[in-house]
Amino acid sequence: MISRRQLWALLALTLMWGVNWPMMKLSLQELTPLYFRASTMLLGAAWLFVYVQRHGERMWPHGREWLTIAWLALPNVLGWHTLSIFGVQELASGRAAIIGFTMPIFTVLLGAAFFGERVTPRVRLAVVAAAIAIGLLLWHELQSLSGRPTGIAWMLGAAACWGLGTLTFKRSHFTLSPMVVTVWMLLMGSAVVWVLAIAIEPVPAPARFSLVMWLALAYGVVINYGVAQLIWFGLARHLPPATSAMSIMAIPLVGTLSATLIVGEIPHWQDWLAIVFVMLAIASVLWPARPSTPPAPALPTGPAAQ
Repeated sequence: MISRRQLWALLALTLMWGVNWPMMKLSLQELTPLYFRASTMLLGAAWLFVYVQRHGERMWPHGREWLTIAWLALPNVLGWHTLSIFGVQELASGRAAIIGFTMPIFTVLLGAAFFGERVTPRVRLAVVAAAIAIGLLLWHELQSLSGRPTGIAWMLGAAACWGLGTLTFKRSHFTLSPMVVTVWMLLMGSAVVWVLAIAIEPVPAPARFSLVMWLALAYGVVINYGVAQLIWFGLARHLPPATSAMSIMAIPLVGTLSATLIVGEIPHWQDWLAIVFVMLAIASVLWPARPSTPPAPALPTGPAAQ
């Protein structure tokens, strides 16, 4: 039974991660994608490191754990976080969120292809529902003179990386807590993104940033990479899978609705219908199965921030 405190925490988490999508879009009006990602990720992971250390966690990996964390950071951080920010740059933020949260479908498909997991009728339903959602969004992008279907490719790649990262994270063994492993993945990933940003993008001029820009950056550092991560790891150990699945299903909806208020994006009928199909797909693979059938795949425990 979920407590009232857990319910409020879950609602707060859903709002935080949903609102983060248009907040990223807002930031990209004044800052290039890689510099945005590098700065918010590094500062967010840094304060998260200090917070977790002060609460008694052992922070330093042993031996080969360094190599394993670096390997896990490739799909979980460099893949998901880097590709998704390029997707947000190209697409409406709500639309990017819808595609990004096809991740559970990629998790079960990659699990079946590379880890021998069973493809159930529910998985087939999820794949069909996700394909319809992607088709709806791709159709609208191709119809629009300003449409950018490459953004859909960025987001599908990001979702696939997140799915692969979830599978590999679940199969890794550490003497550290998942929260600490996530902090190190973010720190390592941010270092690489900084190198890419310096090599590829023009140097930003923070002195020219507006107040709105600074608030958007603060949101990314404090809320997205900080508070939301702490809430998620605090809840993941205790929430029933169905409750966690409902939270994940609601994030694209919150992202689409909040984008209208924050960046003035007007969803089209394809977006609303795509949300329905993505929620159906997520429910198909994450909703707990009956005892006589294989259990639903585990929810992500890696850096699920956007």
